[in-house]
Amino acid sequence: MRRGVSIFDTSLYCCWLEVPGRETAGSPPDLWDRARVDKLIAETLQSGNTIVLPLATVIEAGNHIAQSQQERFKHASKLCGHLKEALRGESPWVTFTDQSSFWTEEHLLKLAEEWPKLADARMSFGDATIKRIADYYASASVDVTILTSDHQLRAYEPAKPVDSPRRFR
Repeated sequence: MRRGVSIFDTSLYCCWLEVPGRETAGSPPDLWDRARVDKLIAETLQSGNTIVLPLATVIEAGNHIAQSQQERFKHASKLCGHLKEALRGESPWVTFTDQSSFWTEEHLLKLAEEWPKLADARMSFGDATIKRIADYYASASVDVTILTSDHQLRAYEPAKPVDSPRRFR
């Protein structure tokens, strides 16, 4: 079984954190709630995948928490607890440690060239960076899944790597 990475998007992360106003994600018949996200996380970890928590997801979730009408401290504390656990390697997810390379002048210029077309197709700047993380892992022949309720973002998920057949002598 090929191990891979599963990238946590803001929609499901906020749903999993039960951020007020974001306790569900998606729309019928593909509606997500905490229990469904719990099940997805368990299945993802059981498959051997590593869950990646991108900086864009942390920032966007933090924005939603700060703008919520209640329990901001409680949810901010949960998010920061997850971030600390990830940084210490004590959680089922990891932070994307090569993110700094995406914020170099060269990469930002490339993103500045690419994003207007993506924005025209209604892809947020945060989702564009998640797409770049997915492409980063895919370029290393890693099996990539984007954990999201957003069908548009999921459509940008890289194709699964194909195992080359072994040659027999």
